[in-house]
Amino acid sequence: MKKLKHEAELLKGAIQAGMKYGVERGAVVFEPTDSASEKIRFIYRLLVHDKLIVPMPEDQVTEQSMKHRLAVWYAHQLPKGDPLLE
Repeated sequence: MKKLKHEAELLKGAIQAGMKYGVERGAVVFEPTDSASEKIRFIYRLLVHDKLIVPMPEDQVTEQSMKHRLAVWYAHQLPKGDPLLE
């Protein structure tokens, strides 16, 4: 798993985009008390369920691997030439 150059920023964007997707889809209502770990886990599972990302084998699913997978997913959503892709 190769770390992306702007992975922290991409993850932040992925969480925001994933939360928006989940709410618009009607699958979830995020509470202010939800931790980042809970959000990451839910967004990852939702995107896998909706077949927007390829699932990892269950024995390889860790918080770090979910973060990376979400960052990669978000990077693919960005337009070509976005500063986060450099």
